[in-house]
Amino acid sequence: QMGLGHEQGFGAPCLKCKDKCEGFELHFWRKICRNCKCGQEEHDVLTSNEEDRKVGKLFEDTKYTTLIAKLKNDGIPMYKRNVMILTNPVPAKKNISINTVTFEWAPPVQNQTLARQYMQMLPKDKQPVAGSEGAQYRKKQLAKQLPAHDQDPSKCHELSPSEVKQMEQFVKKYKNEALGVGDIKLPGEVETRAADKNNLNNGDRGTSAAVGAMEDKSSAQKASQYFCYRCKLNMKEGDPAVYAERAGYDKLWHPACFVCCTCSELLVDMIYFWKNGNLYCGRHYCDSEKPRCAGCDELIFSNEYTQAEGQNWHLKHFCCFDCDCVLAGEIYVMVNDKPVCKPCYVKNHAAICQGCHNAIDPEVQRVTYNSFNWHATQECFLCSCCSKCLIGQKFMPVEGMVFCSVECKKKMMS
Repeated sequence: QMGLGHEQGFGAPCLKCKDKCEGFELHFWRKICRNCKCGQEEHDVLTSNEEDRKVGKLFEDTKYTTLIAKLKNDGIPMYKRNVMILTNPVPAKKNISINTVTFEWAPPVQNQTLARQYMQMLPKDKQPVAGSEGAQYRKKQLAKQLPAHDQDPSKCHELSPSEVKQMEQFVKKYKNEALGVGDIKLPGEVETRAADKNNLNNGDRGTSAAVGAMEDKSSAQKASQYFCYRCKLNMKEGDPAVYAERAGYDKLWHPACFVCCTCSELLVDMIYFWKNGNLYCGRHYCDSEKPRCAGCDELIFSNEYTQAEGQNWHLKHFCCFDCDCVLAGEIYVMVNDKPVCKPCYVKNHAAICQGCHNAIDPEVQRVTYNSFNWHATQECFLCSCCSKCLIGQKFMPVEGMVFCSVECKKKMMS
């Protein structure tokens, strides 16, 4: 069976289901695998080439163009990731073997020592060392936090011309007002910048005052004057701190505290969106501005959409998660937060009655005990020995059997 031509990563293994999934096959409008129903980001799909194109496109027409390179052949902007290779000579018995560690991304700073310190301040399992779980984590967060369909209308499913236009304006607006890339500095460097900035604002008058104020601080005070905007704990003078230009020079973060205010995940490659005093990842910034369809995962730009089960849906995407039939006006059952039509529910998810061994319709009454179920009828919920109806009676359960009395239980078990 062939994958569709447009499909990235056809056949890629699922990192979650392992062998249960036959390999990635993209659903025609959901961002999930048709085989195992896991998201695209759970599969080992994107090559770093495609990831770099996506981030390159995000930085196009922004002040972060120093982080991208235009490819000569097709003019597509590519993200110039700063890859850091550390070489540690390992003393062996006779000869010295070289141990190299490659970070698939590192902060783009001149000072290598600072970059290295920054990496060591991240949790071990989140350091993007090639071939490690940290590299997988980064890859998954790139897919999750910066979905291509949040910035590129061509990656969306059947937008109308007016929706495309609205989306382009939305993207342009967030690039101008919210998008930023964190920077690594020593706390003192940021303070000096802030002071310089004040001097610019105050003219000459401020200079002597600022210098005076700086000299007043004794070294003991200086050690504890910097604190992290998120955890409020002190920062050490010699440790790298993250600062975000859009947040202003008065705010600093520990490397491990530079996270999204909604999902608390590390901001991938320090790419942040700043809004109302909070850092967001791309996905959750967009969610704070627009409704997102629970069916196709895209932002909704049309005025007409439906709200059901506390989520938003494109009208044509409020569909059965199993067979994709449209559910408007139909009976459906929620299974793991996904709507499923009644026939699919009965076929794939319904509880089976211990009495008659048929599926129990979602709308009829049932008796449930541990993981066993019965139709709540005289025909099904009976004593397994004497067939007395047990509805409204005391009963004694043994595995999938129920008894009306100790005698019946003894009789059956002997």
